[in-house]
Amino acid sequence: MADPAATRGSAAVAPHPPQLRKAKAETMTTILITTANGATGRPMVDYLLKGGFHVRAMVRSDDERARELREAGAEVVLGDLLDLRDVRAALKGARRAYFNYPVGDGLVEAAVMFAQAAKEQDLELVVNMSQIQSRPDARSKTTQNHWLSEQVLDWSGVPVTHLRVTFFMQWLLYISGLIRRGRYVMPFDGDSRFAPIAGRDIALTAANIFASPEEHVGQIHTLTGPVEYSHQQLAEEVSRVLGKDIPYEQVTVTTFLELIGLESDTVKRKHFEAVTIDQREGRLAGVSDAAVSINGGPLVTIEEFVNENRSRFEFDPATPRS
Repeated sequence: MADPAATRGSAAVAPHPPQLRKAKAETMTTILITTANGATGRPMVDYLLKGGFHVRAMVRSDDERARELREAGAEVVLGDLLDLRDVRAALKGARRAYFNYPVGDGLVEAAVMFAQAAKEQDLELVVNMSQIQSRPDARSKTTQNHWLSEQVLDWSGVPVTHLRVTFFMQWLLYISGLIRRGRYVMPFDGDSRFAPIAGRDIALTAANIFASPEEHVGQIHTLTGPVEYSHQQLAEEVSRVLGKDIPYEQVTVTTFLELIGLESDTVKRKHFEAVTIDQREGRLAGVSDAAVSINGGPLVTIEEFVNENRSRFEFDPATPRS
């Protein structure tokens, strides 16, 4: 899936994140990170800064999160991925770049602009965020657009690595308010299977690819988490970690979006309805070892993710019920 937190605030980062496997002495190499406040972009900035790279963080607003990026050592640029002038300006002088676009209209157009600007700058590498079920005959227009964006970047001739990623663990944060009140609600069949991955594991994977671009150019890496669950099993694991029974509850996509405050988002509604069928067909099932292999270490588990974000899932008596 595209980054679920790209437009929903900063992601939680482990207090002692792992280091890049191969931090090269390329301290003047500039890497552009788009959606730099998202679940993958924000930790990616930190990993690359610690690896000695000059990081340019592209964001939409000059707000508190932008200030935090500057304080961390990143160069912050404001821009819109659907504005060619902004994209050209953001990529000027960069050597490598992360292209990520949130679930919404405009992905293919943004990919065309990004590919054009990347070609003009003769980039060494673009790391492209895509979806695990990316394919030309996808039911979801969003998923099909990810496949088309892959083709656009390939046609451009710019060196590229595609990351086909499964559902993020950050999906749990969408329903954290419901979990606090004892409800685990999703629009997907309880027995559909997938292996959720933490945003920071995707970030570290991309950062390691940036550190060794010659090893990954032209490749497609499928990224999953370490353990495959059904949605029912995942609800049981979250219940175990939190120490309370939170039964799995399937609702319609429309009801789900209403519950998380996105009832007017037509793009997400159509996408989630299509992904429900993708899951029934097993298109998100299975576990890949790509992230483990590239990062050289274990991935975040559901237990670790829930504990890192425990305050989001536990009921605060001082908070009024809605």
